[in-house]
Amino acid sequence: MRRSEAKPNRAAVEAPDVRRSEAKPNRAAVEAHGLSLVEDFRRDGAVPIRGLLSSSQVETLRQGIDRNRADPGPLAQGHGADRSFFEDFCNWERIDEYEEVIRDAALGELAAELMGSETARLFHDHVLVKEAGSAEPSPWHQDQPYYCVDGKQNVSFWIPVDPVSRENTLKFVAGSQAPGTWYMPRTFLTQTALVFDEGELEEVPDVDADRSAHQILGWELEPGDAVAFHMLTLHQAGGSPTLRRAFSVRVLGDDARYAPRPHPTSPPFPGLDDELEAGDPFDSPRFPLLQPNAGGP
Repeated sequence: MRRSEAKPNRAAVEAPDVRRSEAKPNRAAVEAHGLSLVEDFRRDGAVPIRGLLSSSQVETLRQGIDRNRADPGPLAQGHGADRSFFEDFCNWERIDEYEEVIRDAALGELAAELMGSETARLFHDHVLVKEAGSAEPSPWHQDQPYYCVDGKQNVSFWIPVDPVSRENTLKFVAGSQAPGTWYMPRTFLTQTALVFDEGELEEVPDVDADRSAHQILGWELEPGDAVAFHMLTLHQAGGSPTLRRAFSVRVLGDDARYAPRPHPTSPPFPGLDDELEAGDPFDSPRFPLLQPNAGGP
């Protein structure tokens, strides 16, 4: 089943079609990285951004990640037999370093340009740590099917604070976001269906069975670099022979709408049904505006 063929949400259909790409690009957010950045993102679904963070911002973020590891939040999880992969979600309100970097790095301005959106709203933060010697890559997957979000305007920033080699970086199937197909979200270890009922969505194609049939993108990254990618772009995270700490910031644009799912999402947002109805924009203090800057997060 192609999610794009399902009956559209009325509120999402009636949302205004605001095309920021027709407006003058933001100088600070785009010109520093080249105007082709926007074209590459929209064509390929993933693009590297060199020097997104300053050295001081990298150090601030590194301190925040280490603080998070020492004091995990309620959504933290360890994976693998040896717990060599740690992740945690939704900590910007309690980890000051996260809030500082999200605000000071002008992620909202850049996100709005990449998405072609007038607004950029923080959806959630996500820290991912692979200990040295974590050999197993993650399965190929998309992110949006795990979320309670409908809409096409979105972007994720994956920001490592340790050097990442080309072999062990995030890898993407170029252009895989373009058809708008949603693939079944599953747990990484047991491949149990998540969020949607079994069989409701198509299965992720077996990219590794014939990699020559796909254009695989991936980049060596230094601390301060980032990768921006669409939430429907198929991607895979490699293993890591060295410690790899990364921070992801998920951002939503004008057309993003709340979409309750049949089963819990990842991450979950307890009580959100009491704040928003299906088809509502994410107008809640949980999801602060980054662009235009409304003073938070």
